[in-house]
Amino acid sequence: MKILVTGAGGMLAHDLIPVLGNSHEVIARSRQDLDIRARENVSAAIRDSSPNLVINCAGYTLVDKAEEERLRAFLVNGVGVQNLALACGERGIPLCHISTDYVFDGTKERPYTPFDAPNPINSYGESKLAGEKYIEWTMSNFYLVRTSWLYGKAGNNFVAAILKLAAEKHELKVVDDQRGSPTSTVSLSRGIERLIATGAYGVHHYTDETGGGISWYDFAREIVRLSGNTTKIIPVTSDEFPRPAKRPSRSVLDTSLFPLVTGHQPDNWKEALKKHLA
Repeated sequence: MKILVTGAGGMLAHDLIPVLGNSHEVIARSRQDLDIRARENVSAAIRDSSPNLVINCAGYTLVDKAEEERLRAFLVNGVGVQNLALACGERGIPLCHISTDYVFDGTKERPYTPFDAPNPINSYGESKLAGEKYIEWTMSNFYLVRTSWLYGKAGNNFVAAILKLAAEKHELKVVDDQRGSPTSTVSLSRGIERLIATGAYGVHHYTDETGGGISWYDFAREIVRLSGNTTKIIPVTSDEFPRPAKRPSRSVLDTSLFPLVTGHQPDNWKEALKKHLA
């Protein structure tokens, strides 16, 4: 299968492209090669490459910055995705798009299923929901994959930040009242590879397995432990660590349907983290 990957310079694409390259022909387009905000360029790129599938890894991911750059976030995560959906829809090409747990408000006591109604509480989440809606309104053949707390070898992420700070400080304060599930870009890439082989279009949730969610504090402690660092991790509340963008307090995604659909079981989060650090 010939697959066009947008956002090829990003953290997810860094691991996704090699995974897909084992069995598919991959056409990689970075932001410099293809700005998804330009509809004419998107249409031309898809027309000229004639892919069997488009996977969109492009996105505006600065959660706090989105509060002051709301229109920019919507231009990329909303309008840019609409451009891809329209161009793919016109040619009958399926689109695989990566979304986020931040489309939910975090008030549900149990993990969110693909059937739960989104209700974002920050500009980033609203912009990602806009992209989801444009796909659902425009297309019939699509894979919409929601994931959370993504980390990988390329790009800024929580794991890299904790490792850097732990090397500089004797103690770190980390929020303990926000729960979710970390996801390795390698794990997600393998999940996407299996999903696109099924033809099972629709909304899917994929994260590493946490057994109901962990806190950022839990995540940080495991990062420090596995790295062999002795930095002390101190739990704090979100009120003690204010950020421009409000975060959902519990945005755990229910991934139980993914193995039933694809036959692929998400990795345990500790094992995925251990492999990443190794």
